Amino acid sequence: MTRFSFNQATAKYWPMEDLVAGCVDAGVTGVGLWREEAAAYGVEKTASLIHNAGLAVTSLCRGGFFNQTGWLDENRRAIDEAATLGAPTLVLVSGGLPDGSRDLDAARKNVRDAIGALVPHALDAGVQLAIEPLHPMFCSDRCVVASLGQALDLASPYPPQAVGVVVDTYHLWWDDQVWTQIDRAGREGRIACFQAADWITPLPEGVLLGRGLPGEGCVQLRRFREAVDATGYTGPVEVEVFHAGLWSRPGREVLEASIAGYLEHVAER
Repeated sequence: MTRFSFNQATAKYWPMEDLVAGCVDAGVTGVGLWREEAAAYGVEKTASLIHNAGLAVTSLCRGGFFNQTGWLDENRRAIDEAATLGAPTLVLVSGGLPDGSRDLDAARKNVRDAIGALVPHALDAGVQLAIEPLHPMFCSDRCVVASLGQALDLASPYPPQAVGVVVDTYHLWWDDQVWTQIDRAGREGRIACFQAADWITPLPEGVLLGRGLPGEGCVQLRRFREAVDATGYTGPVEVEVFHAGLWSRPGREVLEASIAGYLEHVAER
């Protein structure tokens, strides 16, 4: 349990104060936060609540969407929010193709250039940018970065303390190159965040909400955690699940189920 972190999205509608109290009562020491919920409660107020409770913020989701107007100012704000919350990592979801474009190479170049533009601000704030590759089915509309290798290539021009990557089991389990790329990420010191969720079949309508709690699907979750650990990573393991069925359940019940799945299917035996 010392590494378990509960990502706020797993119990999306759990009020911030109840989330914090529930984590404290369950012996959870880390939480992954989302910008929208922190802003709704108040970023500075959230920071005080979290840290007065003795919790650590393990990541902030999310920045990125570099294909949208105003991305530079929005991502600078996101970096500042991460610093205020004490989050060491700002997760970046790159965004999909620009409207009317079919040029995937140009879109990925734009992501590289955008990250470069943010690096000085991130270094000044002490926040590591973490490029998250998403499953290829999201490539057109949400994320043109579809593999861990692509994410590492985009990060490579910049120092590891400025730009790392996210290893998210839901998005990477299909890739036969993922084990080699996890090893590479570790050697380069770029594993900024490790997130665990299962892949359930059949996917529900609206595949964005197709994640399952650990043990509910087909992903070798413990193999992922062992591969990440083998690189020397000792950081948090966030359980991050998007599923409408989970969101309809009481937050404490979702947290208990997340802990149980983590201990059974992810944690070291």
